[in-house]
Amino acid sequence: MKVTVFGIGYVGLVQGAVLAEVGHDVVCVDVDVEKVEKLTQGYIPIYEPGLESLVKTNFEAGRLSFTTDALLGVQHSDVQFIAVGTPPDEDGSADLKYVISVAETIAKYMDRQLLIINKSTVPVGTAEKVRARVCEVLATRGKGNLSFDVVSNPEFLKEGAAINDCMRPDRIIIGTDSRKAEEVMRQLYAPFNRNHEKIIVMDVKSAELTKYAANCILATKISFMNELANLAERLGADIEMVRKGIGSDPRIGYHFIYAGAGYGGSCFPKDVQALIRTAESINFSPDLLKSVEYRNKEQKKVLFKKIYEYFDCDLIGKKFAVWGLSFKPNTDDIREAPSRVLMESLWEAGATVQAYDPEAMNETRRIYGDRTNLSLCSTKEDALKCADALVIITEWRAFKALDFDLIKRELTYPVIFDGRNLFDLESIRNGGVDYISIGRPDMLCGAKVEL
Repeated sequence: MKVTVFGIGYVGLVQGAVLAEVGHDVVCVDVDVEKVEKLTQGYIPIYEPGLESLVKTNFEAGRLSFTTDALLGVQHSDVQFIAVGTPPDEDGSADLKYVISVAETIAKYMDRQLLIINKSTVPVGTAEKVRARVCEVLATRGKGNLSFDVVSNPEFLKEGAAINDCMRPDRIIIGTDSRKAEEVMRQLYAPFNRNHEKIIVMDVKSAELTKYAANCILATKISFMNELANLAERLGADIEMVRKGIGSDPRIGYHFIYAGAGYGGSCFPKDVQALIRTAESINFSPDLLKSVEYRNKEQKKVLFKKIYEYFDCDLIGKKFAVWGLSFKPNTDDIREAPSRVLMESLWEAGATVQAYDPEAMNETRRIYGDRTNLSLCSTKEDALKCADALVIITEWRAFKALDFDLIKRELTYPVIFDGRNLFDLESIRNGGVDYISIGRPDMLCGAKVEL
């Protein structure tokens, strides 16, 4: 099948590359000239394991192409994906201007029946807005007789595992009341639906809500465990033991019940906010979602508070090694990352940061520029040099093996603040360092030097 994808961001690029990989003829359209030029030259603008080789292979095979020519994109196929961003507006609601803009563009050039597929994360009712805008533009062109369908087809990609999620989806949600549109969607996704039935067809509004519901329930699990972690500290319990105890219950499971420094990224914070605003717009108070958002914002402050108290409320002139900048492993994404809240709090308190991340260094440099109180180091070991303490805030695999001798040799105060509970307390006990984590008893060996 021929397919057009409007938007070459994270979702659009992954979706386009995977559809090309299974044999579809895909054209990706974007208004960003520089991005399109770099993609045609083999440069991938985002880090996602496996994406670079997938894009290059299918581009060279002629199944995947990139263009800024919207007319070419509309003429290329009868299947038009909208996969542009929906950033939060000033009040936290989803900004649909890019989605509506693409709908207008498609309507401007369409001259036959099309299937418009909304892949962007959008509030309930967006498909109706897209349909209305397309109708308006067609009417102004004297093409009001052209028929089209608007389908909701939300994505469920995890950054760091997006290729696998796309190639082997848990479910494929199709929101439509059109039998013809459903048939086309089934044909499009047939290569991903061979082993067992993964397609779930529902009405459009339910499909739109399903995406938000999925992200919000995962965010709720994280905030719930972080709330328990704060309670565990005050009661003298160990949240890691609690996690193992409840995770063994198959009704609960182990996914998304790790206490830590809070969630970040481009999805959870934005989608929780957007669903709150949607609820409020119809005079419904989403009290649980508000609590999820509040707990997460507060959780991002917890690690700094621990550091501040450890150093007797005086961080002026202190230098901290920070391991991890991305909001989670296997991505270079630092949007809403807990590391940003931590570093900005340290700077405000008069401290400096020496940071290392396996993938997010360029993105951090782009956001913060050349700050005098931030040094970006080439290795995790370099970040330790002449630092007063170590802070771990992203659970990269490379951080899970500690060299206690190196840490004690390099750090002025041999103390580790672990925002992801990477280590069991027994492994730390004889390391000769102070160890402060989330929701567990502090392991103090007398390493702290009185100020």
